[in-house]
Amino acid sequence: MKKNAWKKKITEATELAGTYQSYFDPIIDTLASILEKRDDAEALYKKTGSELIIEKTIRVAGGGEKNLMKSPIIQLIEELNRDALQYWRDLGLTPRGLSAISSEIRDEVKKKERPKIEDLRSRFKVG
Repeated sequence: MKKNAWKKKITEATELAGTYQSYFDPIIDTLASILEKRDDAEALYKKTGSELIIEKTIRVAGGGEKNLMKSPIIQLIEELNRDALQYWRDLGLTPRGLSAISSEIRDEVKKKERPKIEDLRSRFKVG
């Protein structure tokens, strides 16, 4: 999926979750870029028929040692997914992220609902 399609999808998801704020737009843009790159990497992986595990020869004195490792493209996909997850969480689009945002909103509402004792005293001319 392309970046603009991801931006639309992410914005719709945040609106549905009730977490959308216009100041999140740069964050949504960054997440959309990450997801587009991830999609491109996955498409390249499929197109080239890359292997999940590759053999890498490490040069050491007197020869080489062969080791198995994840394909670099698989490592890239995993890193992009890990990065994207943090953005999903920050936007309140995971259970943990939504819970954190909901807690922050509840705390803000509590602060606004309870007037400070000084305000009450001055309003009612007490003490």
